[in-house]
Amino acid sequence: MKITSLIATILLGAAASAYAAEAPEAWTKNCAACHGKDGTGQTKAGKQLKVKDLTDAAYQKTFTDDQAFGEVKNGLKDKAGKEQMKPFADKVSDDEIKAVIAYVRTLAK
Repeated sequence: MKITSLIATILLGAAASAYAAEAPEAWTKNCAACHGKDGTGQTKAGKQLKVKDLTDAAYQKTFTDDQAFGEVKNGLKDKAGKEQMKPFADKVSDDEIKAVIAYVRTLAK
């Protein structure tokens, strides 16, 4: 039983590492158009949508990983109900979302 648990842990760790290694690529593919490759949001779309600077450590402290996960997975709407960020639930797995959030945390200065 212990060996099975150990193997499962190793496999899950390897899968998480694979997603972590792919997170910058997923960021570039899915997020950089609005948030910028560097996370500052200084893109045409980012400025129009008034996205927050994800390199700002103080801003990053205003949300939890769980909150970020929900917004990435389900999308984000403003108070008037206008879509600010499309949902990614059908485009990426939960593990990929978690890896991208971990990557976002590395952007804070």
